[in-house]
Amino acid sequence: MLISEIFYSLQGEGELTGVPSVFVRTSGCNLRCNWCDTMYASWEPDGTQMSLDEILLKVDSFPARHCVLTGGEPMVAAEIHALAIALKARGKHITIETATTVPPKGIACDLASLSPKLSNSAPDQRLPDAWRRKHDKLRRQPPIIQQWIDHYPYQLKFVITSAADLNEIDLLLHEVNRTIPPVKILLMPEGTSAQTIRGRDETLVDLCKRYGYRYCDRLHVNLFGHSRGT
Repeated sequence: MLISEIFYSLQGEGELTGVPSVFVRTSGCNLRCNWCDTMYASWEPDGTQMSLDEILLKVDSFPARHCVLTGGEPMVAAEIHALAIALKARGKHITIETATTVPPKGIACDLASLSPKLSNSAPDQRLPDAWRRKHDKLRRQPPIIQQWIDHYPYQLKFVITSAADLNEIDLLLHEVNRTIPPVKILLMPEGTSAQTIRGRDETLVDLCKRYGYRYCDRLHVNLFGHSRGT
């Protein structure tokens, strides 16, 4: 597997915020989000080819029970199912952070962190038209979201740039056609600096109070800034 990085830190987003966790970041992604904060694992994927045993040895070197499979898009990694099975056999709690463009196909997972991409993710002119069309076609997959929700504990995490994004979320939730408690829907401010994130707080706090959704901060950005291995 092409691995961008494996590191030990605190979970910075979602229901498990603050929990010490080992992060296995695969390299490679089938989307090209304009505001992507891990370009080195998506737009320009780099990393090291590692065998399953090498990955597990690195994970075992850290004391955490919680393990996060992230990317890029971890679900496009060739041996992701085998890795998840091996981690589960070691007693790990597995969070999979996915954009919900790939069905789970029975993967071992304790928390599906689902982050469907809204139109605010559309790539700009840095990419050719073919990539922009591919991104727009792939990013929105209600039937795949249904599969994740039906089979795993989950959280639905949306990157928000403005209050207008809520109309798009409402439409997507209608198409998913599942009973989703508002507390399972997390609104996360887009931004890679504490200043940008704090600048969106007023809007997101108001939206969460209005709809009963959960505010999702970015703890790692507040603690460490926008840096790799955090």
